[in-house]
Amino acid sequence: MIEHTVTPMSKLLNSGNAKTIKGEKLGWITFGLHLAPFNLSGKNVCAHASAGCAAACLNTAGRGAMGNVQSARIAKTQKFFADRTAFTWQLAKEIGNAIKLAGKKGMKPCFRLNLTSDLPWENIKVESHGKKLSLLEMYPDVQFYDYTKSFPRMVAYLKGEMPSNYHLTFSRSECNDVKVSMIAEMGGNIAAVFRNEFPKSWLDLDVVNGDETDLRFLDGKNKIVGLLQKGLAKKDETGFVIG
Repeated sequence: MIEHTVTPMSKLLNSGNAKTIKGEKLGWITFGLHLAPFNLSGKNVCAHASAGCAAACLNTAGRGAMGNVQSARIAKTQKFFADRTAFTWQLAKEIGNAIKLAGKKGMKPCFRLNLTSDLPWENIKVESHGKKLSLLEMYPDVQFYDYTKSFPRMVAYLKGEMPSNYHLTFSRSECNDVKVSMIAEMGGNIAAVFRNEFPKSWLDLDVVNGDETDLRFLDGKNKIVGLLQKGLAKKDETGFVIG
């Protein structure tokens, strides 16, 4: 499968953060990629971030508050922009290793490459077996998923223009309610952050508890993914948090 040799850099994928580990009770291990969000590295990996989103980002949640963790995320992000091909090939190798690890544990692997970023992984391709392939295409039988604030990406996903093993949930912010309504009309799922508690329905759609697990591809269609405010979002005054 992996036919490209690169000099290894520090490990890129991780597993077991407070949110993604909840999926293990359902038999899934989530392996994710943490980059330095927004423009913290000097390069912007969240092109559609709003002021509220940037201020409330969970980048500093848990171990993310540690200086060495932040430095590592910045270094990863800089390496991505310095040599995207080498970075992608290392990710491909690590994904292969993660699949084997999950199998040994009797679990199913899934991958979230935008834990703290919003990159178009469907368009990031490298030469493999005479073709330009994305990581999603290299591993067509493995589940990938992400949240995104990119309206064009979400529309492409809903039109079936993304790899079938990639699931996207649209993220609501304080300034994209028109787009949120359009995505809802198209049948997409929308993540929204609520203060203290979330309602049974919002925009006339059922609200599912997005805090129970991070396995968004199990939510069903045309749902509101309710998330309670956490960390810095508790102080939000932009409208990013509803209520």
